[in-house]
Amino acid sequence: MTREEERLQEELERRAHWRRWGPYLAERQWGTVREDYSPDGEAWKYFPHEHARSRAYRWGEDGIAGFSDRHQRFCFALALWNERDPILKERLFGLTNLEGNHGEDVKEYFYYLDATPTSSYLKYLYKYPQAEFPYRKLVEENSKRTRRDREYELLDTGIFDGDRYFDVFVEYAKADVEDILIRITAINRGPEPARLHLLPTLWFRNTWSWGGQIRWPKLRRIPSMAGAVAVEGEQPDYGKRWLIAEGSPEILFTENETNSERLFGIKNRTPYVKDGIHEYVIRKNLDAVNLAQVGTKVAFHYPTEIAPGSSVTLRLRLTNQPQASQTPASELLGAPFETVLAERLREADQFYKQRHCPNMSEDAIRLQRQAFAGLIWSEQSYHYDVSTWLAGDPTQPQHAPQRLEGRNHEWRHLYNADVLLMPDKWEYPWYASWDLAFHCVALAPIDPDFAKEQLILLLREWYMHPNGQLPAYEWNFSNVNPPVHAWAAWRVYRIERRVRGKSDRAFLERVFHKLLLNFTWWVNRKDPSGQNVFQGGFLGLDNIGVFDRSMRLPDGTNLEQSDGTSWMAMYCLNMLAIAMELARADTAYEDVASKFFEHFIHIAHAMNEIGGEGMGLWNEQDGFYYDVLHRDGTDYSLRVRSMVGLIPLFAVETFEPEDVDRLPAFKRRMQWFLDHHPDAPNHIDRSQRSENGVRYLFSVVNRKRLVRMARYLLDENEFLSPCGIRALSKYHRDHPYQFTFDGQQHSVDYEPAESTTELFGGNSNWRGPIWFPVNFLLIEALQRFDFYYGHELQVECPTGSGKMQTMWEVATELSRRLGRIFLRRNGRRPVFGDNAKLQNDPHWRDLILFHEYFHGETGAGLGASHQTGWTALVGKLLEQSGE
Repeated sequence: MTREEERLQEELERRAHWRRWGPYLAERQWGTVREDYSPDGEAWKYFPHEHARSRAYRWGEDGIAGFSDRHQRFCFALALWNERDPILKERLFGLTNLEGNHGEDVKEYFYYLDATPTSSYLKYLYKYPQAEFPYRKLVEENSKRTRRDREYELLDTGIFDGDRYFDVFVEYAKADVEDILIRITAINRGPEPARLHLLPTLWFRNTWSWGGQIRWPKLRRIPSMAGAVAVEGEQPDYGKRWLIAEGSPEILFTENETNSERLFGIKNRTPYVKDGIHEYVIRKNLDAVNLAQVGTKVAFHYPTEIAPGSSVTLRLRLTNQPQASQTPASELLGAPFETVLAERLREADQFYKQRHCPNMSEDAIRLQRQAFAGLIWSEQSYHYDVSTWLAGDPTQPQHAPQRLEGRNHEWRHLYNADVLLMPDKWEYPWYASWDLAFHCVALAPIDPDFAKEQLILLLREWYMHPNGQLPAYEWNFSNVNPPVHAWAAWRVYRIERRVRGKSDRAFLERVFHKLLLNFTWWVNRKDPSGQNVFQGGFLGLDNIGVFDRSMRLPDGTNLEQSDGTSWMAMYCLNMLAIAMELARADTAYEDVASKFFEHFIHIAHAMNEIGGEGMGLWNEQDGFYYDVLHRDGTDYSLRVRSMVGLIPLFAVETFEPEDVDRLPAFKRRMQWFLDHHPDAPNHIDRSQRSENGVRYLFSVVNRKRLVRMARYLLDENEFLSPCGIRALSKYHRDHPYQFTFDGQQHSVDYEPAESTTELFGGNSNWRGPIWFPVNFLLIEALQRFDFYYGHELQVECPTGSGKMQTMWEVATELSRRLGRIFLRRNGRRPVFGDNAKLQNDPHWRDLILFHEYFHGETGAGLGASHQTGWTALVGKLLEQSGE
């Protein structure tokens, strides 16, 4: 074991709580649903960025390069001031959903450079301009632009011209579980000396203002040792901690309390409020901080001037060791400090070296490691008690009664107080069930324990609805995301078995039992006709359809979704595979395996043959799957060639003869079903044999249809992009699909970049760009087809090239095309698009951003810029397919 693996084992066995502290602070808490107490649910308007410095949060905290305990009692982050900005830079700025011409968007440059699973070593970079930050200009310019214009970014303002900015690195290293070293290094990249104020800040999350018998925590200055200053913090749940900082900075105390006077014209209950340090440093208000040197928020103020190309380094230590406050600074923050930091970095290198494939280039290794770092930095302490939230905030004026029946009121049981993997801690600082499934698969190669913990968490009774539904995301927990939880659990189980050489049956069994409830919810709620054709609704694909699929259709109208039905077929096969695995040790699971086998056959038959009411979802003329709209006895095939029609490929699973033979009851039931249901053999291929007997392939898409669909899939004028598989066929660029519904004409055309439609709002588009989650599932499906057919099945790739490839070779080709989005070739990374600074500048070109999705033609990054969660799957693709 490497030392990091030993720490993971110690954590697992509860011998040492290495996960107690980590990068659990949000990048943004303002504008979230949790902080919204408005009557109309307009979260962005109710708590804007302008309020963030002055209003105490209710449910979480945010900061730059933030670090906290897992409950966010003690919070640490870095504040900055360049002597030009109108406000202290305490958190990241961005546009709200109404201000951005393509939805919400962070307008800062920050990077997660390195991280280990236990946060024993972390590294973060923030690029801070030396000129006044253009808050107003960013808002005004984007407001002028339409959805057909590209976003106006911070680099476009010219604020980084001449390299007039600071690179600010923040590193954390754990000397022990409760002994955290902090090193902050600021480098002046510009041509002239520049002033920079560094303000490392420690504070308590405000848990005392909302009633209950909660004692106030307290920070106070204690006598300093030579060469350093110290603050003692005491919190009722965590006891005492000490923060020691080198040098002799000014120590500024205030309270983490709302400045009601500034925001609401109401008298403050304390003279010292959340923005007191901002008032003192920038507005020179000497009365804004507590000269008694006590409070619930404290900053160490280091004004500096940095010469061109030079740097300034600060060292701090957050510890639970009482003797630290009497220890000489040279021992706490001198050579031993640097030795520990160097050792943790060396241990991180050792840990990741075992996980890099042989012969990977340095560029690919850097890419993979930053992908893992982004996953770990995206772990966030997440708090949300829906029942308490609906009741309102007692520190604010009387709330409108309609709140009690507002957003998420059906989820009063939901009580979240855990560390969760976020899709993106600025644009999506909340968990999403289908995002989380992909995060766990991406994380499992380095941290299977945390991946398993996350999957179990969403199935716990304080997350899962009593009816069996999984919470979607905080804007609407009742929305419907694709049911990929079983797939993720099965994949994480197998990944752990591969990397550790052992299986965690208890985890698989625990997940399986809860998923039985969720599967039943799907069957009861999303198959209204009882025909095994499903209506999922939104299903996470936002605006991919002809119209908003989450809207209520008129009476007598229903939409049978190719993707909804396919997800359920895939769900059945995932549950079948898990049941057969569990039946190895407990034959009681054979009956459940039979249940999912039969349910799969019914779904596959309905999808391919009758579509519920006479029209199948498979279109024989086109050789593709489409949604079908039923209205007043008439069926309409919505002939849009999109990812909706490719998702049927995901429902495929193989079983070897020994897998089936060891379960005689299941085998007998399967044979009876095949004998008495003539359609069943259409979805089970038994053409292949091994030395042990007949092999089985269960799939919605049979071999003949697979070959037909491959012509579209691998056509570069349809789905196949230089950088992966497009979400919508390029065919619709010149041939938009149009459909008239209730007197209105709806149109779907190919949009390779940001969406130009208002449909489903926000910065998301499924009408042409490349998305990693569905590409990853497609690659896995092709690999399973190849595992069954091998060299016997080959298709033309690309279509029209005359080059025949096996399904494995096709999957490898797709995998490598996705990897090319990030890897530098001929001096360029496609992810950076046409941005010359990102492509060429040595201080920018190796800093990878893991975007939400990517341009369907160029691979340029689009949408949320730090959605490392599912885009980190590129690390897994590099592992299995190389560069």
